[in-house]
Amino acid sequence: MKKIEHLGIAVKDIETSNTLFEKLLGVAPYKQEAVASEGVLTSFFQNGPNKIELLASTDVDGPIAKFLEKKGEGIHHVAFEVDDIVAEMARLKSEGFTLLNEKPKKGADNKWVAFVHPKSANGMLVELCQEASLKNE
Repeated sequence: MKKIEHLGIAVKDIETSNTLFEKLLGVAPYKQEAVASEGVLTSFFQNGPNKIELLASTDVDGPIAKFLEKKGEGIHHVAFEVDDIVAEMARLKSEGFTLLNEKPKKGADNKWVAFVHPKSANGMLVELCQEASLKNE
């Protein structure tokens, strides 16, 4: 793993949260994107080398809606940048981590993503991210 790629924050309302984070960070979001497969609307902020992804549910039965119902707004996941997502998934699996994906899938912000189950990572959902242009299919 190279670095923390971003922090994912679950929010109830994307527009209200965009306004709040714009004031907090002093920058506007650089991208807003729907990810239909996950039932979310995302909004990305860049502040220096740091990125924050806001996630609002577009599906009442989706993972973000369930997270908000159970835990409320707050940090949903930590994402790590990797050079080779397939190799990193294999490494983590060999180390005993439970993966939520058998293979990488297309995520927001031009990334291939995969997730490590929170039960095998001290309660934290971990996301692996690789630039989509780097993945060989």
